[in-house]
Amino acid sequence: MKDQYTVLFLCTANSARSIMAEAIANQLGKGRLRAFSAGSTPSGQVHPMAMEMLQEIGLPTNGLSSKSWDAFAGADTPPMDFIITLCDRAADEPCPVWPGRPITAHWSVPDPALAADSPEQARKAFNRAMQIVQHRISLLLALNLDALDRLAIATQLSQIARSPLDQSQQ
Repeated sequence: MKDQYTVLFLCTANSARSIMAEAIANQLGKGRLRAFSAGSTPSGQVHPMAMEMLQEIGLPTNGLSSKSWDAFAGADTPPMDFIITLCDRAADEPCPVWPGRPITAHWSVPDPALAADSPEQARKAFNRAMQIVQHRISLLLALNLDALDRLAIATQLSQIARSPLDQSQQ
C-alpha cells in the first residue's frame, strides 16, 4: 500500500492548465497526491489569470512557476507515478524518458489563454479549464489505486479524460 502518489502535469508552456492542475491536485490530494507541473517549452512565467483564479478559490500560489519538464527527467528528481498531459501539443511531442516508468495519460483541456477576445471571455475560459481539471483530479482521487494493477490504473486514467462534467457545472 502506497501512502502518496506523485503526478506531473504537462503542457507545452506550463503557464496555465498544468499550473492550475498542480495547485488543485496538491490541495485536493493532501496526503494522497504530490503534484508538480512542467512544460516542453515553458514560457517562463505563470499566466496572471491562472494565478488570479487559484487565489480566488483560496489555493496557495507560492512556489508555482513555469519550468521545463527536463527538471523532472533526472535521476535526482522525485520518481513520478503518473505523467498527465493536458494540452494536445505536449501529448504529441516526444517526451523524455521518465525515471521509474510512470503511467501516462492525456487529459485534453482547451487552452484558456487563447480566449483573449475580451476579459470576460478569458475569465470564463479559465474558469471552465479549472472546473475540468478539478473534476478530473477528483475522479483520480476517487480511484482505489492500491486495489488496481498498472494496466487498470492506466485504463482508468485514460477514461477520466472522457468523463463528462456534471450538468450543474457546465
